[in-house]
Amino acid sequence: MSPHAVHTVPSGTNNWWKEATIYQVYPASFKDSNGDGWGDIPGLISKIPYLHSLGVDVVWLSPMYDSPMHDMGYDVSDYENVLPAYGSVKDVEQLVDACHERGMKLILDLVINHTSDQHKWFQESRSSKDNPKRDWYFWRPPRYDADGNRLPPTNYRGYFAGGTWTWDEHTQEYYLHLYAKEQPDLNWDNAEARKAIYDSAVRFWLDKGVDGFRVDTVNKYSKYTDFPDAPITDPKSFIQPAIQMWCNGPRIHEFLREMYDDVLQPYGDVVTVGELANTPDPQHVLKYVGASAKQLSMVFHLDIGHIGMGSRLEDKYIFQQWRLTEMKSIVTKWQTFIEGTDGWTTAFCENHDNGRSVSRFASDAPEHRERSAKMLALMMMAMTGTLFLYQGQEIGMINAPRDWPVEEYKDIEGRGYYQEAERLVATGVDPTRKERIMDGLRILARDHSRLPMQWDETAHAGFTTGTPWMRAHDQYKEINVQKQQADPGSVLSFWKSVLRLRKEYRDLFIHGAFEVVDFENQQTFCFIKSRDEKRALVALNFTAENQPFTQAATTGDMKLLVNNCAESLHETLQPFEGRIYVSK
Repeated sequence: MSPHAVHTVPSGTNNWWKEATIYQVYPASFKDSNGDGWGDIPGLISKIPYLHSLGVDVVWLSPMYDSPMHDMGYDVSDYENVLPAYGSVKDVEQLVDACHERGMKLILDLVINHTSDQHKWFQESRSSKDNPKRDWYFWRPPRYDADGNRLPPTNYRGYFAGGTWTWDEHTQEYYLHLYAKEQPDLNWDNAEARKAIYDSAVRFWLDKGVDGFRVDTVNKYSKYTDFPDAPITDPKSFIQPAIQMWCNGPRIHEFLREMYDDVLQPYGDVVTVGELANTPDPQHVLKYVGASAKQLSMVFHLDIGHIGMGSRLEDKYIFQQWRLTEMKSIVTKWQTFIEGTDGWTTAFCENHDNGRSVSRFASDAPEHRERSAKMLALMMMAMTGTLFLYQGQEIGMINAPRDWPVEEYKDIEGRGYYQEAERLVATGVDPTRKERIMDGLRILARDHSRLPMQWDETAHAGFTTGTPWMRAHDQYKEINVQKQQADPGSVLSFWKSVLRLRKEYRDLFIHGAFEVVDFENQQTFCFIKSRDEKRALVALNFTAENQPFTQAATTGDMKLLVNNCAESLHETLQPFEGRIYVSK
């Protein structure tokens, strides 16, 4: 623990996780140690020294549990085992040790809204209507229309371009799944099911020494279990958007408080980072993340990942041109809502569910790519809250090339939207939809973040000696760790330096109050961070043109701390230039 880690900060006690930089590893794509084409835990262990040298404090390992892999491990068939392609429980124990030996910590992904349909709990639940575990999932009888046709219990649209109920021939009932039909939802209203979840998914791994969890779909455990139909907003379809039926349900805070009190708290300061969707009201978010609420350490607000996405679930992958004020609004909202409270927040712009930030928010053109990556690094290093990096972000990895065909896209969600579009084109409902969905996938698809990590110039970017499960990016010889480690001007070297500065100026960057300036400017994003008498000014040009530096006159009593251009012009921000000034 650093000497700074016990002082009181504006938002209350300074827990170890507040000043941490957390690095997300997507195991399938990080590093393959045995040549089978899949990344694995021994491969990750071999790269812990690299992550330590980057300045990372915590490794977050995305799901590595045993799974049929319909949704890349977010369909867990056994919480207490590891997918054989990834390794073993013993490997995870060695990973814990490898992190702890370097003063780093390890958190796992906690996927407990649903299981795989291959989990033994669900196998029992579907075996008969009177099985003791029947009520561990949601089973409901069919409805019938006026003509006697069987209908699902409700008209809900799920997340993967289809309905939320699947018919089970054996017991003649439907079961609920918000995601794929292979991912049935657990019934948290059943106390026995909750106890089994706590023992198998949580305590089992805390006893192995893990330091916390990123908590998947955290506000969906409590459903409105009378299951009313959703309002009809799309008259052409039977299934309707129904997020309000399962997000932030009636018992959600009760469940999370129970998990905190009964399961997490006895292990000490365990960190929990909730994936909190569809919760736009900051006052509601504080009910989850306030220290006094005793539920979650912090949450991901997914709005930044939704920039450029369609406004409705069914239009998610139809790209929408966006304005910089949209990003400013989102960042300002989630940077400011904890000021003066006992809550905490997160800072991130990449994860396993979104396209690469350089391609989405700046420019991946060869002449702008490196400067864009550094500009975004400056934005992120200056943000209040716990900072999250996604694998490859530190070297400026970019989206897959636009000319890759749809066959290279592996993700169940993106493929579902594309296949739905094919049906709508074939039936004449929407003749241009396939084209529009494909254009959106080229920018927004989850696949972009899942391409193999680019380690060096050897085949498949040094990710594997075998055939990779996903094709390596065409530009891996230009963008890779080995090349950047030897270059003091690289994106990687830049990230290392700004992560050090973030810790050095922790009061301003990690704990500072946030204020946007010149909000209406659609070309540049400027904000101030302050704490007591200290101030920092961050200036970012989000365009490929020179822009006037509107705050130049305010920098007289400040020094330039860091920028991403070799030569700055005081009153002009060059294309994708970023600068940070601090008070002298």
